[in-house]
Amino acid sequence: MTRDLPKSVSQLLPTLVTAVASLTLWALWLGWDQRRDLHPDGSSTGPYEAWQVIGLVLTLLPPLYWAASRRHIAGAVVGTTAGLTVASFYDWSDDASGLFVIGVTMVTLGSIAVTTALSFLIAAVGSRPQPAASVMS
Repeated sequence: MTRDLPKSVSQLLPTLVTAVASLTLWALWLGWDQRRDLHPDGSSTGPYEAWQVIGLVLTLLPPLYWAASRRHIAGAVVGTTAGLTVASFYDWSDDASGLFVIGVTMVTLGSIAVTTALSFLIAAVGSRPQPAASVMS
């Protein structure tokens, strides 16, 4: 039984790493910005700016790559999706209209789709046979 422990920990690690990374990166990029921007014409936007969301997506790539390049595709997808879903639910759950559930669902479905595609792409590119090294005399 103790021999199985390292194997189960090594299988769970990519899920935990990507989940914690997703939660942390959401907090760093989006968690601090809670105010909507009011414009002179009375309209409002936000609370997030495009650069914040782009920053979140770009900084999620390294942990996703780390997990997917080690062939832990399920861990990469489940961990990233779980982290983003929990973070968005926590961040948006104070919405009295209840419409935050639609946003959380969109985050969940979008992250499943994108992380699955990227994980398979990363794993496929990483598994290509490397050309043989030529010996120059």
